[in-house]
Amino acid sequence: MLKFFYTFLLMLGTVYGPAARAESVLFLSPGTTQEAFWVNYAQFMQAAAKDLGIDLKILYAQRMPELTVAQARLALQGPDRPDYLVFANEQYVAPQILRLAQGSGVKLFMVNASLTANQQSLLGARADQVGSLVPNDEEGGYLMLKELIRQHPPAVPGQPIELLAFSGLKITPSAQLREQGMMRALAEHPEVRLRQLVYSGWTRDRAYEQAKLLFRRYPRISLVWSANDEMAFGAMQAFVESGGKPGKDALFSAISAAPVALQAMIDGRLSVLLGGHFTLGGWALVQLHDYDRGVDLDQYGGRDRQIPLLQLIDKAQAKRMLAMGATPDYGVDFRQLSAKGRPASYRYPFSLQTLMR
Repeated sequence: MLKFFYTFLLMLGTVYGPAARAESVLFLSPGTTQEAFWVNYAQFMQAAAKDLGIDLKILYAQRMPELTVAQARLALQGPDRPDYLVFANEQYVAPQILRLAQGSGVKLFMVNASLTANQQSLLGARADQVGSLVPNDEEGGYLMLKELIRQHPPAVPGQPIELLAFSGLKITPSAQLREQGMMRALAEHPEVRLRQLVYSGWTRDRAYEQAKLLFRRYPRISLVWSANDEMAFGAMQAFVESGGKPGKDALFSAISAAPVALQAMIDGRLSVLLGGHFTLGGWALVQLHDYDRGVDLDQYGGRDRQIPLLQLIDKAQAKRMLAMGATPDYGVDFRQLSAKGRPASYRYPFSLQTLMR
């Protein structure tokens, strides 16, 4: 089995940045090369790496945690080790990667999902952990449902507003947090009834198959909450096939800033869209570049940070972000974000607003 993963690893497409500096970074993407979010994520990292002069390499795990671990083992214990390994604690792979990293000389940085409280207490502090950047997932799930409800016509007395929810994987921290945020919003609105919450594994096909059954089972659904865009589009396809019109007969939501999601927001097929966390990898490179040059990250907001990147995106912002994504560098001067030589009061301006300037 392990031989299969190594063979698959060698067959995967990889993305390189220019080797203008000695520092090298390997990013282990948990997604696939077909997922718009992770492709967009990689493109933003590439823009940052090019601007900062970082030698960047990206490997995709194709949604297989075993492959992530195999990729990490090869990178951490093989002859060609990167200076820094960037990865997400998707499906709780971080403890295995941390064990593999012991004595490797490779520095570690986590994005999108870091160690859980239990994992942190068991593993303790590590000198090779540079830091982590994660988004406001719980708040994102909350804001998404609140905005869906705000846009929905008032409930008819005695007739609840019916909701379907599509989450990712039960063992993914980001899915859990977004779901918790949704439940917090739901508790504030007794007029809304959650008919069913299903786990679609972040995939369009799985959500589509589930939604075909669910829309038949619950024909009065008028709100659809989805923890990412792939699942939203799968549910939307099933809804259209059942005779419904997204944006009119039911309001759909998603978390993403991929071009396809931005266009769906502009077209009105998505009524609520949150995004911004596709930038996390690029922001991580800014911090790693600073760390490599001797910057003490503890002086500039801490090594482990949660950033409120998940923000509501309206149609006008979606149009601006689409245009921005068409430029090679996203219009960002990553070098200007450095904390090198800044006063201790400086904080990295990692936000959508930085992209919107």
